[in-house]
Amino acid sequence: MIFAAFGALAGLAALSIGFTLALNVALAARYPQIGHLVDLGPGRLHVVETPPRAPERGAVLLTHGASGNFADPHVALAERLAELGFRVFAVDRPGHGYSDRLAGRGATSPRRQAAWIRQALERLGAREAIVVVHSLAGVLGLAMAMDAPEFTRGLVLLAPVSHPWPGGVSWYYTLASHRWLGAPFRWLVVPAVGLAKMANGVRDTFAPNPVPPDYVRRTRLTLVLRPWHFRANSEDFADLHAETVELSPGYSRISCPTAILMGDEDRLVSADIHARALARQIPNATLRLLPGIGHSPHFAAPDEVVAAILAVDRQALANATPKPSTAAAG
Repeated sequence: MIFAAFGALAGLAALSIGFTLALNVALAARYPQIGHLVDLGPGRLHVVETPPRAPERGAVLLTHGASGNFADPHVALAERLAELGFRVFAVDRPGHGYSDRLAGRGATSPRRQAAWIRQALERLGAREAIVVVHSLAGVLGLAMAMDAPEFTRGLVLLAPVSHPWPGGVSWYYTLASHRWLGAPFRWLVVPAVGLAKMANGVRDTFAPNPVPPDYVRRTRLTLVLRPWHFRANSEDFADLHAETVELSPGYSRISCPTAILMGDEDRLVSADIHARALARQIPNATLRLLPGIGHSPHFAAPDEVVAAILAVDRQALANATPKPSTAAAG
C-alpha cells in the first residue's frame, strides 16, 4: 500500500515536471527575446528599445512591477512616447523575462537593480532618462533617484510601493522563495495552478477597470510561470518590506521633478501608506489620484500618464536652463 502510494506520487511528480518542461519550451517559442542583451559582467540584462518617431527629446525608462516583464509598460506606453520624440527603453528586471538574475538572492535589492539597469542604458548610449516605474518597481525608481541623480532626469511613479505596510505577502511567494521547499513548489505546482488562476488574477489586478484586449498574450504574462522567473518574482516580494524600511527615510533627498499617479480605486496598493506619504516626503512632488482607476493607470488612463511624463520633462528642462543674470551693469 505504501509503495503504491509512493509510486502514485512519483508518477504525479513526473507528469508535473514534464508539463513544466513542455510549457517552458512552448513559452520560449511563443515569446522569444526581442531586445538587446546587455552584458554587465555577472550576467545579461534584456532591454527593448523603441526609437523616437519625431525629433528626439530624450530617453524614457519603463520598468515593470511584480509578476511581469518589459512588455507590460511597453505595450501601454512605448509607441505613444516614441511618437512624441522620446527614445524609449523597457527593461526586464533582473531574473524576469530574459534578464539574468545577476546576483542570486542579492538581486532583490532595489538599489542593485537600479544600478544594473542604469549601467545597461548607459552602454546603449542613454546618459539620463525620465524613469517611469509601476507598483513594486516604485522602490527601484526611488532608489535610482537617490543614488544616481545625474541619471534620473525625472521620476514618474505609477501606483508605487514605497513604504513599510502592515502584514506580510501572500503565502505562495514565501513558499516559492524558500531555500529548500521553493524548487519543488515552483516546478510541480506553480505552472499548472498559475495557468488555471491567471485570468482571475488579471481581473483582480485591473478591477474596477476592464482587462485590456488580449492582455495576457500582448504582455507575455505567462512567462512568469517559468520556475526561475517565478523564483525571482517571489524573492522580490518576500524581501520587499525590508527594502522599504531601509529606503523610505531617504526619500526627502530626491531632487528631480517627480509625479505620482495612482487610481483612487486601487485594491492592491494603499494610497495613504505609499502615494500620499511620498507626496509629503519628496520636495515639490505632485500627486494625482485618478477617479475610477485601479492598479494599472498606464493601461486604464494612458493619456494622464503621458501628460505626467511630459510635465516632468518640461520641469526638468526648465531646471536645466541657465537663468539670466540679474546683476546691474556698470
